[in-house]
Amino acid sequence: MLVVSSPSGAGKTTLCKMLLAQHDDLVMSVSATTRPPREGEQHGSDYFFVSPDEFKHMQDENQLLESASVFGNHYGTPSEPVEKLLNEGKDILFDIDWQGAEQLSEACGDNICKIFILPPSGHMLEKRLTSRATDSRAVVVKRMSAAAREIDHWSQYDYVIINDDLDIAWNELNAVFVAERHKTNRLVFLPEFVQTMLDELK
Repeated sequence: MLVVSSPSGAGKTTLCKMLLAQHDDLVMSVSATTRPPREGEQHGSDYFFVSPDEFKHMQDENQLLESASVFGNHYGTPSEPVEKLLNEGKDILFDIDWQGAEQLSEACGDNICKIFILPPSGHMLEKRLTSRATDSRAVVVKRMSAAAREIDHWSQYDYVIINDDLDIAWNELNAVFVAERHKTNRLVFLPEFVQTMLDELK
């Protein structure tokens, strides 16, 4: 389970898309949210769009691995699809904030790797947010304040990548993912594989 977090505008979405395109057996976790769908977003593909009452029911029934409130909307990771993918031997990519990452760590223990993406500077982050031309100045200021709170939790992550150059950041992200995949405790086929080899060598 690979968690990638960052403040808005640090390039997390682009890097995650690049990682997914490279690895066929890496699957994006789909979050539930109470916010309305944006143009082009599909229920069950981009998000599970639910009402506030449905979201509360999921929380009350312990159907969420993690949940958080962001800009007045609720987000959470439904547990059932994640468990199904893990049982199928898939790796899962989570695009969640520090609150979600912390809850996921508590729920899943060692079966998780957390990576934080930092912008090269605060000024560059503001420039990226402003250049989107999709948010008002008031929204950009709000996102900058939220970014400061998010960045303050960098030390809770296993790895930190500074996205100054996209190609370098992508190579670093991919290297971490591949290395984490090869940890001995994650290679579930390894005991049988090694035993077969030892039998062949006798």
